[in-house]
Amino acid sequence: MFRDLPITARELKATPAMLERIYEGAKLGLRGNSLALAAGMLPVELARLKLMDPIAEIAEMKGRADSEMTMSKTLYEAAEAGDSKAALEFLRHRHDWVAKQQVQVDVAQSISITAALEMAEKRVKAAEVIEDAVEIRRPVAATLARPQALADELGVV
Repeated sequence: MFRDLPITARELKATPAMLERIYEGAKLGLRGNSLALAAGMLPVELARLKLMDPIAEIAEMKGRADSEMTMSKTLYEAAEAGDSKAALEFLRHRHDWVAKQQVQVDVAQSISITAALEMAEKRVKAAEVIEDAVEIRRPVAATLARPQALADELGVV
């Protein structure tokens, strides 16, 4: 069955037209399989071509470098013209600039002696109320623990 298929080996050669297609694809940001297919090759053919002829890889690198230079120049010109957003992006991406992020917390609280005394007095009163409630419950709890004593106290026979 495979003998019926016409197999023709494709010649891998870095022709000027092939190199131009690789350059243009890389300039547009294509990589890997997409770059190979856009250049009219199979991905395995592009990989072999780059191994066999280093000029193919140089064409790809040159395309990327030219593209980066053009975009960087465009962004730089916009920043120079006064576009603050472009200037920030240029600083961030080309000069690894990071805007300072500073959080400052000022807590100024004055302590009033009279207010502190009032709060302490409220806590003492609250504690006294709780203590009185506990004192009331103790005899009742003791009486409930002895039902006969409760019955005697109430006069129940």
